Amino acid sequence: MAEVTVTPQTGKKVKKPRVKEKKPPFFKTLVKQRELVLIALPFFVYVFIFCYYPLSGLVMAFQNFRPKPGLGLLDHEWVGLDQFKKLFTDDAFIRIFRNTVAMGGINLVLSFITAIAFALLLNELRVSIFKRTVQTISYLPHFLSWIIVTGLVANVLAVEDGIINSFLDLIGLEKVHFLAEPNYFWWIVGFSHVWKGMGWNSIIYLAAMSAIDPGLYEAAEIDGANRFQRALYITLPGIKATTIVLLILNVGWILNAGFEVQFLLGNGIVSDVAETIDIFVIRRGLALNNFSLATAAGMFKGLVSVILIGICNFIAGRLGEEQVV
Repeated sequence: MAEVTVTPQTGKKVKKPRVKEKKPPFFKTLVKQRELVLIALPFFVYVFIFCYYPLSGLVMAFQNFRPKPGLGLLDHEWVGLDQFKKLFTDDAFIRIFRNTVAMGGINLVLSFITAIAFALLLNELRVSIFKRTVQTISYLPHFLSWIIVTGLVANVLAVEDGIINSFLDLIGLEKVHFLAEPNYFWWIVGFSHVWKGMGWNSIIYLAAMSAIDPGLYEAAEIDGANRFQRALYITLPGIKATTIVLLILNVGWILNAGFEVQFLLGNGIVSDVAETIDIFVIRRGLALNNFSLATAAGMFKGLVSVILIGICNFIAGRLGEEQVV
Protein backbone atom coordinates (compact mmCIF):
# COMPACT_ATOMS: atom_id res chain seq x y z
CA MET A 1 0.00 0.00 0.00
CA ALA A 2 1.09 3.58 -0.67
CA GLU A 3 1.79 5.85 2.27
CA VAL A 4 -0.54 8.89 2.54
CA THR A 5 1.02 12.28 3.50
CA VAL A 6 -0.45 15.77 3.82
CA THR A 7 1.37 18.71 2.20
CA PRO A 8 1.57 21.72 4.58
CA GLN A 9 1.08 24.27 1.77
CA THR A 10 -2.16 22.97 0.24
CA GLY A 11 -3.38 20.57 2.89
CA LYS A 12 -4.03 17.96 0.21
CA LYS A 13 -3.37 14.29 0.73
CA VAL A 14 -0.68 12.92 -1.49
CA LYS A 15 0.07 9.26 -1.92
CA LYS A 16 3.72 8.54 -1.44
CA PRO A 17 4.83 5.27 -2.99
CA ARG A 18 6.30 2.87 -0.50
CA VAL A 19 9.83 1.80 -1.26
CA LYS A 20 10.18 -1.95 -0.93
CA GLU A 21 13.07 -3.06 1.18
CA LYS A 22 15.41 -5.23 -0.76
CA LYS A 23 15.94 -8.48 1.08
CA PRO A 24 19.18 -10.40 0.68
CA PRO A 25 18.97 -13.65 -1.29
CA PHE A 26 18.06 -16.73 0.74
CA PHE A 27 21.28 -18.63 0.06
CA LYS A 28 23.36 -15.55 0.88
CA THR A 29 21.62 -15.33 4.26
CA LEU A 30 22.14 -19.07 4.72
CA VAL A 31 25.89 -18.74 4.14
CA LYS A 32 26.08 -15.69 6.40
CA GLN A 33 24.40 -17.58 9.25
CA ARG A 34 26.11 -20.91 8.59
CA GLU A 35 27.08 -21.37 12.26
CA LEU A 36 23.42 -21.24 13.32
CA VAL A 37 22.48 -23.58 10.47
CA LEU A 38 25.11 -26.13 11.52
CA ILE A 39 23.89 -25.96 15.14
CA ALA A 40 20.28 -26.53 14.05
CA LEU A 41 21.08 -29.23 11.47
CA PRO A 42 21.05 -32.21 13.90
CA PHE A 43 17.60 -31.15 15.12
CA PHE A 44 16.28 -30.86 11.57
CA VAL A 45 17.62 -34.36 10.84
CA TYR A 46 16.03 -35.71 14.04
CA VAL A 47 12.63 -34.15 13.22
CA PHE A 48 12.75 -35.43 9.65
CA ILE A 49 13.65 -39.01 10.62
CA PHE A 50 11.21 -39.39 13.53
CA CYS A 51 8.38 -37.00 12.57
CA TYR A 52 8.17 -36.56 8.80
CA TYR A 53 9.61 -39.75 7.31
CA PRO A 54 7.12 -42.02 9.20
CA LEU A 55 4.24 -40.11 7.55
CA SER A 56 4.75 -42.32 4.50
CA GLY A 57 3.22 -45.13 6.54
CA LEU A 58 -0.17 -43.36 6.49
CA VAL A 59 -0.88 -45.08 3.19
CA MET A 60 -1.60 -48.24 5.24
CA ALA A 61 -4.90 -46.63 6.28
CA PHE A 62 -6.08 -47.06 2.68
CA GLN A 63 -4.79 -50.61 2.28
CA ASN A 64 -5.39 -54.08 3.60
CA PHE A 65 -1.84 -54.18 4.90
CA ARG A 66 -0.37 -57.57 5.75
CA PRO A 67 3.43 -57.74 6.21
CA LYS A 68 4.91 -60.25 3.76
CA PRO A 69 8.51 -60.80 2.63
CA GLY A 70 9.27 -59.13 -0.67
CA LEU A 71 6.26 -56.77 -0.64
CA GLY A 72 6.89 -53.03 -0.52
CA LEU A 73 4.72 -50.46 1.19
CA LEU A 74 2.79 -49.71 -2.01
CA ASP A 75 2.37 -53.33 -3.11
CA HIS A 76 -0.50 -54.24 -0.80
CA GLU A 77 -4.20 -54.35 -1.65
CA TRP A 78 -5.80 -50.91 -1.82
CA VAL A 79 -9.24 -50.72 -0.18
CA GLY A 80 -9.94 -46.97 -0.21
CA LEU A 81 -11.91 -45.76 2.84
CA ASP A 82 -12.98 -49.24 4.00
CA GLN A 83 -10.79 -49.06 7.12
CA PHE A 84 -12.40 -45.77 8.15
CA LYS A 85 -15.88 -47.24 7.61
CA LYS A 86 -14.98 -50.15 9.89
CA LEU A 87 -13.61 -47.70 12.43
CA PHE A 88 -16.68 -45.47 12.61
CA THR A 89 -19.11 -48.41 12.74
CA ASP A 90 -17.22 -50.08 15.59
CA ASP A 91 -19.07 -49.51 18.87
CA ALA A 92 -15.84 -50.07 20.79
CA PHE A 93 -14.11 -47.22 18.95
CA ILE A 94 -17.04 -44.85 19.58
CA ARG A 95 -16.77 -45.61 23.30
CA ILE A 96 -12.98 -45.20 23.21
CA PHE A 97 -13.35 -41.86 21.37
CA ARG A 98 -15.73 -40.69 24.11
CA ASN A 99 -13.22 -41.69 26.79
CA THR A 100 -10.39 -39.90 24.98
CA VAL A 101 -12.32 -36.64 24.54
CA ALA A 102 -13.59 -36.70 28.14
CA MET A 103 -10.17 -37.32 29.70
CA GLY A 104 -8.48 -34.89 27.32
CA GLY A 105 -11.01 -32.19 28.19
CA ILE A 106 -10.62 -32.79 31.92
CA ASN A 107 -6.83 -32.68 31.62
CA LEU A 108 -6.99 -29.46 29.58
CA VAL A 109 -9.32 -27.60 31.94
CA LEU A 110 -7.66 -28.72 35.16
CA SER A 111 -4.13 -28.11 33.83
CA PHE A 112 -4.97 -24.59 32.64
CA ILE A 113 -6.79 -23.52 35.79
CA THR A 114 -4.24 -24.94 38.22
CA ALA A 115 -1.19 -23.69 36.27
CA ILE A 116 -2.51 -20.11 36.08
CA ALA A 117 -3.67 -20.14 39.71
CA PHE A 118 -0.31 -21.52 40.89
CA ALA A 119 1.58 -18.90 38.83
CA LEU A 120 -0.57 -16.14 40.36
CA LEU A 121 0.18 -17.39 43.88
CA LEU A 122 3.91 -17.64 43.17
CA ASN A 123 3.90 -14.16 41.66
CA GLU A 124 2.54 -12.76 44.93
CA LEU A 125 5.39 -14.19 47.01
CA ARG A 126 7.84 -11.51 48.11
CA VAL A 127 10.47 -13.66 49.88
CA SER A 128 12.70 -14.68 46.96
CA ILE A 129 14.33 -17.67 48.71
CA PHE A 130 10.97 -19.18 49.62
CA LYS A 131 9.63 -18.47 46.12
CA ARG A 132 12.57 -20.21 44.41
CA THR A 133 12.28 -23.18 46.78
CA VAL A 134 8.58 -23.63 46.05
CA GLN A 135 9.22 -23.32 42.31
CA THR A 136 11.98 -25.94 42.37
CA ILE A 137 9.87 -28.40 44.36
CA SER A 138 6.89 -27.90 42.06
CA TYR A 139 9.01 -28.65 38.96
CA LEU A 140 10.32 -32.00 40.23
CA PRO A 141 7.26 -34.20 39.39
CA HIS A 142 7.60 -33.22 35.72
CA PHE A 143 10.88 -35.15 35.52
CA LEU A 144 9.39 -38.34 36.97
CA SER A 145 8.30 -41.06 34.56
CA TRP A 146 4.65 -42.11 34.49
CA ILE A 147 5.72 -45.49 35.89
CA ILE A 148 6.77 -43.78 39.12
CA VAL A 149 3.81 -41.38 39.16
CA THR A 150 1.20 -44.11 38.68
CA GLY A 151 2.93 -46.15 41.38
CA LEU A 152 2.63 -43.22 43.79
CA VAL A 153 -1.02 -42.68 42.81
CA ALA A 154 -1.80 -46.36 43.35
CA ASN A 155 -0.15 -46.27 46.78
CA VAL A 156 -2.05 -43.13 47.80
CA LEU A 157 -5.38 -44.64 46.68
CA ALA A 158 -4.71 -48.15 48.02
CA VAL A 159 -7.58 -49.66 50.01
CA GLU A 160 -5.60 -51.10 52.91
CA ASP A 161 -2.80 -48.65 53.65
CA GLY A 162 -3.43 -45.73 51.27
CA ILE A 163 -3.30 -42.23 52.74
CA ILE A 164 -6.83 -41.29 51.67
CA ASN A 165 -8.48 -44.51 52.84
CA SER A 166 -6.54 -44.40 56.11
CA PHE A 167 -7.94 -40.91 56.70
CA LEU A 168 -11.47 -42.04 55.80
CA ASP A 169 -11.13 -44.94 58.26
CA LEU A 170 -9.82 -42.54 60.93
CA ILE A 171 -12.90 -40.32 60.74
CA GLY A 172 -15.25 -43.30 60.68
CA LEU A 173 -16.13 -43.43 56.99
CA GLU A 174 -16.15 -46.50 54.78
CA LYS A 175 -13.08 -47.18 52.66
CA VAL A 176 -13.37 -46.70 48.90
CA HIS A 177 -11.73 -48.79 46.19
CA PHE A 178 -10.96 -45.78 43.97
CA LEU A 179 -9.23 -47.68 41.18
CA ALA A 180 -12.20 -50.06 40.86
CA GLU A 181 -14.80 -47.29 40.54
CA PRO A 182 -15.44 -46.22 36.90
CA ASN A 183 -16.96 -42.92 38.05
CA TYR A 184 -13.65 -41.86 39.66
CA PHE A 185 -11.22 -42.98 36.96
CA TRP A 186 -11.33 -39.92 34.68
CA TRP A 187 -10.79 -37.58 37.62
CA ILE A 188 -7.93 -39.68 38.97
CA VAL A 189 -6.24 -39.38 35.58
CA GLY A 190 -6.91 -35.63 35.49
CA PHE A 191 -5.49 -34.90 38.93
CA SER A 192 -2.49 -37.14 38.20
CA HIS A 193 -1.69 -34.89 35.23
CA VAL A 194 -2.17 -31.82 37.44
CA TRP A 195 0.23 -33.07 40.10
CA LYS A 196 2.85 -34.01 37.51
CA GLY A 197 2.67 -30.92 35.31
CA MET A 198 1.31 -27.99 37.33
CA GLY A 199 4.67 -26.55 38.34
CA TRP A 200 6.21 -27.02 34.91
CA ASN A 201 3.19 -25.55 33.10
CA SER A 202 3.30 -22.44 35.31
CA ILE A 203 6.78 -21.43 34.05
CA ILE A 204 5.56 -19.68 30.91
CA TYR A 205 2.87 -17.80 32.85
CA LEU A 206 5.44 -16.61 35.38
CA ALA A 207 7.61 -15.42 32.49
CA ALA A 208 4.66 -13.49 31.02
CA MET A 209 3.90 -11.96 34.42
CA SER A 210 7.49 -10.75 34.80
CA ALA A 211 7.07 -8.72 31.59
CA ILE A 212 4.18 -6.66 33.03
CA ASP A 213 5.13 -3.05 33.81
CA PRO A 214 5.67 -2.71 37.61
CA GLY A 215 4.37 0.85 37.35
CA LEU A 216 0.88 -0.51 36.81
CA TYR A 217 0.99 -2.29 40.16
CA GLU A 218 2.35 0.82 41.90
CA ALA A 219 -0.39 3.01 40.43
CA ALA A 220 -3.08 0.49 41.41
CA GLU A 221 -1.68 0.27 44.94
CA ILE A 222 -1.77 4.07 45.27
CA ASP A 223 -5.40 3.99 44.12
CA GLY A 224 -6.18 1.55 46.95
CA ALA A 225 -6.36 -1.74 45.03
CA ASN A 226 -5.64 -4.81 47.14
CA ARG A 227 -3.65 -7.86 45.99
CA PHE A 228 -6.67 -9.68 44.67
CA GLN A 229 -7.79 -6.66 42.64
CA ARG A 230 -4.29 -6.14 41.24
CA ALA A 231 -4.14 -9.78 40.16
CA LEU A 232 -7.63 -9.60 38.66
CA TYR A 233 -7.33 -6.32 36.77
CA ILE A 234 -3.60 -6.17 35.96
CA THR A 235 -1.95 -9.61 36.05
CA LEU A 236 -4.64 -11.65 34.30
CA PRO A 237 -5.17 -9.12 31.46
CA GLY A 238 -1.38 -8.87 31.17
CA ILE A 239 -1.03 -12.59 30.41
CA LYS A 240 -4.19 -12.79 28.28
CA ALA A 241 -2.36 -13.07 24.96
CA THR A 242 -0.06 -15.82 26.26
CA THR A 243 -3.01 -17.71 27.72
CA ILE A 244 -5.00 -17.64 24.48
CA VAL A 245 -2.07 -18.83 22.35
CA LEU A 246 -1.35 -21.69 24.75
CA LEU A 247 -5.05 -22.59 24.86
CA ILE A 248 -5.21 -22.80 21.06
CA LEU A 249 -2.12 -25.02 20.96
CA ASN A 250 -3.29 -27.27 23.79
CA VAL A 251 -6.76 -27.78 22.30
CA GLY A 252 -5.00 -29.60 19.48
CA TRP A 253 -3.66 -32.06 22.05
CA ILE A 254 -7.07 -32.85 23.52
CA LEU A 255 -7.08 -36.31 21.91
CA ASN A 256 -3.64 -37.00 23.42
CA ALA A 257 -5.33 -37.88 26.67
CA GLY A 258 -2.50 -40.23 27.50
CA PHE A 259 -1.47 -43.83 27.24
CA GLU A 260 0.79 -44.70 30.16
CA VAL A 261 -1.42 -43.54 33.02
CA GLN A 262 -4.56 -45.21 31.62
CA PHE A 263 -2.71 -48.41 30.76
CA LEU A 264 -0.97 -48.65 34.15
CA LEU A 265 -3.88 -47.62 36.38
CA GLY A 266 -6.57 -49.35 34.31
CA ASN A 267 -7.92 -52.81 35.01
CA GLY A 268 -10.71 -55.06 33.84
CA ILE A 269 -13.28 -53.37 36.05
CA VAL A 270 -12.71 -49.88 34.63
CA SER A 271 -11.66 -50.88 31.10
CA ASP A 272 -14.83 -49.40 29.58
CA VAL A 273 -13.81 -45.90 30.72
CA ALA A 274 -10.02 -46.33 30.72
CA GLU A 275 -9.22 -47.16 27.10
CA THR A 276 -8.05 -44.31 24.83
CA ILE A 277 -7.31 -44.10 21.12
CA ASP A 278 -3.60 -44.70 21.80
CA ILE A 279 -4.39 -47.94 23.65
CA PHE A 280 -6.76 -48.92 20.82
CA VAL A 281 -3.99 -48.37 18.27
CA ILE A 282 -1.50 -50.45 20.25
CA ARG A 283 -3.89 -53.34 20.82
CA ARG A 284 -5.36 -53.47 17.32
CA GLY A 285 -2.09 -52.73 15.55
CA LEU A 286 0.40 -54.86 17.47
CA ALA A 287 -1.65 -57.43 19.36
CA LEU A 288 -4.07 -58.25 16.51
CA ASN A 289 -1.75 -57.31 13.60
CA ASN A 290 -4.44 -55.04 12.14
CA PHE A 291 -2.03 -52.31 11.10
CA SER A 292 -4.39 -50.68 8.61
CA LEU A 293 -7.20 -50.13 11.12
CA ALA A 294 -4.75 -48.85 13.73
CA THR A 295 -3.24 -46.44 11.18
CA ALA A 296 -6.71 -45.19 10.27
CA ALA A 297 -7.43 -44.50 13.95
CA GLY A 298 -4.16 -42.62 14.37
CA MET A 299 -4.78 -40.64 11.17
CA PHE A 300 -8.27 -39.71 12.35
CA LYS A 301 -6.82 -38.52 15.66
CA GLY A 302 -4.29 -36.27 13.92
CA LEU A 303 -6.91 -34.87 11.53
CA VAL A 304 -9.26 -33.96 14.39
CA SER A 305 -6.39 -32.23 16.22
CA VAL A 306 -5.57 -30.08 13.16
CA ILE A 307 -9.24 -29.16 12.69
CA LEU A 308 -9.61 -28.18 16.37
CA ILE A 309 -6.54 -25.93 16.21
CA GLY A 310 -7.85 -24.30 13.02
CA ILE A 311 -11.30 -23.67 14.52
CA CYS A 312 -9.90 -22.20 17.76
CA ASN A 313 -7.42 -20.08 15.84
CA PHE A 314 -10.20 -18.75 13.58
CA ILE A 315 -12.48 -17.95 16.54
CA ALA A 316 -9.64 -16.14 18.32
CA GLY A 317 -9.00 -14.06 15.21
CA ARG A 318 -12.69 -13.16 14.82
CA LEU A 319 -12.78 -12.03 18.45
CA GLY A 320 -9.72 -9.85 17.93
CA GLU A 321 -7.46 -11.98 20.13
CA GLU A 322 -3.98 -13.36 19.57
CA GLN A 323 -3.66 -16.11 16.97
CA VAL A 324 -1.08 -18.85 16.47
CA VAL A 325 -0.55 -17.81 12.83
